[in-house]
Amino acid sequence: MKKHGWMALVAGALVSTGCGEEPLEEARARPVVERYAALVNENYTDAVEKARALQTAVNVFVADPTEAKLAAARNAWLAARPAYGQSESFRFYGGPIDDEDTGPEGRINAWPLDEAYIDAVEGSPTAGIINATDSYAQLDEELLKSLNERDGETNIATGYHAIEFLLWGQDRSETGPGNRPASDFVDGGTAPNAARRRTYLKLATDLLVKDLESVRAQWTPGSDNYAKQFIALDAEEAVQRILTGMGSLSGAELSGERMTVAYDNKDQEDEHSCFSDSTLADLYANAVGIQNVYLGRYGGQDGAGLDELVAQVDPALDKKMKEQLQASLDAIQAIPGPFDQAILGAENSPGRQKVKAAVEALKTQTETLVDVATALGIELNLE
Repeated sequence: MKKHGWMALVAGALVSTGCGEEPLEEARARPVVERYAALVNENYTDAVEKARALQTAVNVFVADPTEAKLAAARNAWLAARPAYGQSESFRFYGGPIDDEDTGPEGRINAWPLDEAYIDAVEGSPTAGIINATDSYAQLDEELLKSLNERDGETNIATGYHAIEFLLWGQDRSETGPGNRPASDFVDGGTAPNAARRRTYLKLATDLLVKDLESVRAQWTPGSDNYAKQFIALDAEEAVQRILTGMGSLSGAELSGERMTVAYDNKDQEDEHSCFSDSTLADLYANAVGIQNVYLGRYGGQDGAGLDELVAQVDPALDKKMKEQLQASLDAIQAIPGPFDQAILGAENSPGRQKVKAAVEALKTQTETLVDVATALGIELNLE
């Protein structure tokens, strides 16, 4: 599956509750839709703020590349990831993040990444855009945008994972992440084209901030934007989109592309954040994002969620959904790190058993999300 693709959902006719009321009756559904739009804005605002903190750390580092400043930039990258990971529940229905024509998701978080497309790798010391001084004499934002996914979906030139690779380098360790030296960014240091490497890192980080700001702007309240259009949707259509994002992330993307593929292939290249060894944090953030939407919460903010609609129709189903959402989080948290080692070994190895258990928990919760949709009068077709 294309990492930033989205799947269709087909709405069915509304059904009636035992009390003769529609599950998505306007007075109950509208606060949930409005809370969802507010939650999305809160989440993207957090993602933007954390990306700006990363941008600051990167600027400090490229101005004077030292090991201490490289460590600070790495920490800022790690701190920026959870907010974006939680926001991936808002994908998969053609919203601002992954609109087929204008959505920047492919520039923000596409993976897996072919390291040699960007920079030198072990065995290929002159590989990558950074070292292609003849082909790309001048590095700038438009060039990086044009090169992202050119001639193949692993030709990733921008986004979190391009920045991650530049900060950590290749991960050749069984016990920890990559360990690129800061001297790779110092003129006359351990790698040629250090100035271009600094420029590339800054350009990629600046573009990440711009792209996130563009998405956040579409959800800012009080503007003539996507959020305004979303709130004005018929309640059934709005809830349809909400459930599409949750179900698609939970099923095909999280339990499938991000976990099962790596589990089946036992290949580090198939894990999400392979250079920093932070894949488990990514998976956990994705699962938290799904739970956030169901409960109508983000951080310290809370409001009307889907749980209130479901509880009105089927309290037992609401309880089951909440329990399964937490069970998935617990199962992911139980996977021993790093993820690239947990997927190795025999089928009965502790790590692989924990990964498999988390995949099954996510599949189970996805099935229950379909039941939730049905209870609300929506036919949810997840591919």
